[in-house]
Amino acid sequence: MDYRMCIQKSIDYIEEHLRACITVDELAQIAGFSTYHYYRIFNAYVGVPVVEYIRRRRLAYAATELIRGKRILDIAMDYGFDTYNGFAKAFRKTYGCSPEQYRSHVSGQLPQKVNLLLFQEYNILGGIVVEPKIISKPAAKVAGYELKTTCLEGKNLQEIPAFWSAMTPEKFATLHKTFPVVHHNELGLCYPPDSVTGDFSYVIAVEVENYDGVPADMFRGEVPEATYAVFTVPPVENIGPEFSNAIQGTWKYIMTTWFPESGYEFAEGKVDYELYYDATKVEIYIPIKKKA
Repeated sequence: MDYRMCIQKSIDYIEEHLRACITVDELAQIAGFSTYHYYRIFNAYVGVPVVEYIRRRRLAYAATELIRGKRILDIAMDYGFDTYNGFAKAFRKTYGCSPEQYRSHVSGQLPQKVNLLLFQEYNILGGIVVEPKIISKPAAKVAGYELKTTCLEGKNLQEIPAFWSAMTPEKFATLHKTFPVVHHNELGLCYPPDSVTGDFSYVIAVEVENYDGVPADMFRGEVPEATYAVFTVPPVENIGPEFSNAIQGTWKYIMTTWFPESGYEFAEGKVDYELYYDATKVEIYIPIKKKA
């Protein structure tokens, strides 16, 4: 039995019946498992419990309808939410803002469902939250270590991992104990490349209140205000090849699958970055704007 195909059958069914009442028992029968076994297998492959996945898919579709000017309460009712407050609370938890705030950012494109065969191709283990949060962030100051690299011939794909590997405990201590940090999450920032040479700066940094105490030979810069699509990389147990593969696989998914169908494009002159927290947890921040 190909578990991946069995779970995909139930995912396809969910997609076709989002406005109907869907039970886990029903989905388990479609997949060919007992309810208990299905619940565990779905979580393992998709990365979230099946009930949470259904909720997120309903919210994703509701989000795309916001651009059409329909009453938010009517949208909420269409996708199984009995009250505006219940819908707004669930929406904020998933997208990081209210439905009203999100309306100004939504592209109007239909969201993509989970495709487990595609995840296998991208070497993404444990699923992925397909629909990112769309958030706006103000400008911020950062300070840290700079690598000058290039995207020509894929050199950045070798040089950036090597740059991280060369980060010693002493270097990390300098970031966290010497600088006036805003928070202790580490950032891996890509500043916009030169359109001709492909050269760009990659910076391992922390967000700082100011540059007091930052040595003159270290990078000081600003991340400009932007609207971001924020993707969560599937968590892994240990830092190593699996961790790097999960990050690179998520980037491949974003660039080759999500972007072409999203209705968005990169916001020119902005900074994309990875936010590292809780050891092996990563979020990818992509600066976006609606396609003209």
